[in-house]
Amino acid sequence: MYRFVLLTYCFLAAGNMYAQWNKPASNSLKQNISSTPVPEQVTFCGEKVPLEYFDTKESLRREMNAISYWHSSMIYTLQLSNRYMGTIEKLLKQYEVPDDMKYVCIAESNLQNLVSPSKAAGFWQFLSGTAKDFGLTVNSEIDERYNLEKSTKAACEYLKKAYDRFGNWTLAVASYNVGMSYISNQIEMQKQNSYYDMYLNSETSRYVFRAIAYKLIIQNPETYGFQVHKNDMKPLQYSEIEVTGPVNWIEFALSNGTNYKLLRMFNPWIIDSKLSSTKTYTVKIPSKREQ
Repeated sequence: MYRFVLLTYCFLAAGNMYAQWNKPASNSLKQNISSTPVPEQVTFCGEKVPLEYFDTKESLRREMNAISYWHSSMIYTLQLSNRYMGTIEKLLKQYEVPDDMKYVCIAESNLQNLVSPSKAAGFWQFLSGTAKDFGLTVNSEIDERYNLEKSTKAACEYLKKAYDRFGNWTLAVASYNVGMSYISNQIEMQKQNSYYDMYLNSETSRYVFRAIAYKLIIQNPETYGFQVHKNDMKPLQYSEIEVTGPVNWIEFALSNGTNYKLLRMFNPWIIDSKLSSTKTYTVKIPSKREQ
């Protein structure tokens, strides 16, 4: 008798669960998700984005949808832009590179010192060989791909060189993703000199549009539902001193009133606890109030 009652209860419970699973969703569960709006006119690096082409507009909308609906990543990127964008803007101006190139940096790394599957690293995602070609030190103790100032200068040099080769900034940006030789070969093969008219690999065909999408959203975050205050993540406060190796960075940090953790945070290009080279480096020392 007990077993019969137990089995009956189990069947009834299972039936109720099935009914709940198959019950039509209530209105309260409906999500209000819509396509991200695209402005009627857009420029990038002073060059018109031909939104009158249906494929151009669809490509841009795709990237804007992907970015604007990845909420946690976009919020963090906006906060990081409060911290780092001023430095990048200053260097772009100094090297006479369009201000919009800062969005290429965001498209590359979201302003984080990431390492890609292909081993590209830093804010500007340089491969080791390319970094060395543009004067950055990369070894077991120092990796200047993680030095914001030096890597931005190297990116400026690359982009200016690419602009001189292709005659427009859009193709210069595309080459930053895939290399100048690839873009040159495609120009010759396809008889086109516009990024928007060329058939490129899947990553490069989205690359420039991703940077443009970041530009539109970051310039008008409230329009796309994002609210970030300037004090959410303020620029780091520090002083700078010249350091000539060899040096033990842990002892160096303690002797300068900070700790190894903060020293590495402010100087991510330091990738070992010691420096054996006798070269001189500029080191950022955290201000007391930042500790």
